[in-house]
Amino acid sequence: MPRLFSGLEIPAEAAAALAGARGGIPRARWIEPSDYHITLRFIGDVDLGMARAIAQTLAQVRRAPLAIRFEGLGWFGGDKPRAIIARVRPSVELAELQAEHERRLRRIGLPPDARNFTPHVTLARLRTVRPTAVADYLTSRGALSPLGFEAMRFVLYSARDSVGGGPYLVEAAYPLE
Repeated sequence: MPRLFSGLEIPAEAAAALAGARGGIPRARWIEPSDYHITLRFIGDVDLGMARAIAQTLAQVRRAPLAIRFEGLGWFGGDKPRAIIARVRPSVELAELQAEHERRLRRIGLPPDARNFTPHVTLARLRTVRPTAVADYLTSRGALSPLGFEAMRFVLYSARDSVGGGPYLVEAAYPLE
């Protein structure tokens, strides 16, 4: 069964700039820049028939290219940090694209995504990292140079079966035009 999600690719130039934030937190597992992405809709493990239906319904999405801008670094997990992220500035266009993915995928029988959409790029996964280590890291590296790109397509990614994680494979690509 493939484990799928839809998302926006991060161009090599932007990924290289984000990769400059790597390092500085003991025991962090830094994501490879080639695996950076903005998840639009996590889908999970599905059978091949559902995977085909997902690919077909996403092919019906018609949207214009999107301007993506990064706002700085942050973390998820509150008192138990679990990820270092690059925050993406929310926009109406990005929210509408994500909402369309959600609507279309629910129509073909997928359960709703229980998480609120928070656009970001995961830079590192954390385990047993003290909040003070994350605070120290963000104090020294929390700002990003002005950084952005224009997303010209979205993709359907697959991850390793049942466990997730990279390397991620592009199963289908859909132009934004």
